[in-house]
Amino acid sequence: MPVSLDWKRIALFLGLAFGLAWLTALVLALNGQLADSPVLVPGTTMTLALVLLAGPYMWAPTLAHLLTRLITREGWREVGLRPLTRGWPYWLAAWVLPAVLTILGLVVYFLVAPGRYDPELGVLRDLLAKAGQPGVNPWFVAAVQTLQGVLIAPLINGLFTFGEEFGWRAYLQPKLLALGPRRAMLVMGVIWGVWHWPVIAMGHNYGLSYAGYPWLGMLAMVWFTLVTGVFLGWVTVRSGSVWAAVIGHAALNGIAGLGALFVRGELEPLLGPLPTGLIGSAGWAVLALALLVWPGAWRPAGAAAPSLVPTPPAPAPVTGRAPQPAPAERLERLDDSRYTE
Repeated sequence: MPVSLDWKRIALFLGLAFGLAWLTALVLALNGQLADSPVLVPGTTMTLALVLLAGPYMWAPTLAHLLTRLITREGWREVGLRPLTRGWPYWLAAWVLPAVLTILGLVVYFLVAPGRYDPELGVLRDLLAKAGQPGVNPWFVAAVQTLQGVLIAPLINGLFTFGEEFGWRAYLQPKLLALGPRRAMLVMGVIWGVWHWPVIAMGHNYGLSYAGYPWLGMLAMVWFTLVTGVFLGWVTVRSGSVWAAVIGHAALNGIAGLGALFVRGELEPLLGPLPTGLIGSAGWAVLALALLVWPGAWRPAGAAAPSLVPTPPAPAPVTGRAPQPAPAERLERLDDSRYTE
């Protein structure tokens, strides 16, 4: 028997996640957008845009998750916060693979456009000169930044990426898995990408001056969230915990800007070498395709959290009397604390 979709809770969650985020974007649009956002603390880089993006915008999915459970009296069983136990290899994959895939996409971009590669790291040399350190080897700085992006950024950035992942991967994904993992990941990727559209239109990730602005940037963002979302969804299912997605998202944010250090001239935001570009995302796209076609990719490893992997109900016995729920199940139905799959 197929598992049905819980349309009411899905619609409520999406209405809240989009409504809260897009209302925040409206406030941002009315106050200088990204380029001219007012500085909140003189002498610092703390702008209104930074506060709004890192705060209410990124945390809208988590707020939507919590409010949906409260409004619908869904209960709090298995919310996806399972600690590190049997799923630790997928936590490790979430920590390391974003750097590997991002660097792979960077390499592919420079193979396609070798004239764009700058072995002298001119961008970084200029930054060091402006900082009064012209004698520092830019390759050493690039190596240090890469290590920081791999080792430290997942911990720091996780404080912010939790706001998205506790909504998308811990709440919406289990609901959509009733479609089957492949279709669920495609739908998740489109939803996640469209959710970013207001800030993409204001220049986030792609700027304001590319050909086809802002529509091509919006479409490129959907592609990016599709290929990266498959990986984040996969580590969530395999580990049975949203923490793997939190780490993976944080690791991606920490390493995504690496390619900008190696480019000669202006960036090509729609193409690369950053992973948000079509060519720069090549490593992510290959892995996403492999995960979508690999038959056993979406089987939970070990005892995955049931809220992250929906299970079809057992078929009813062939008798003249309708099956009666167990006492515990009757109580769950009374307080509506069980997913209506």
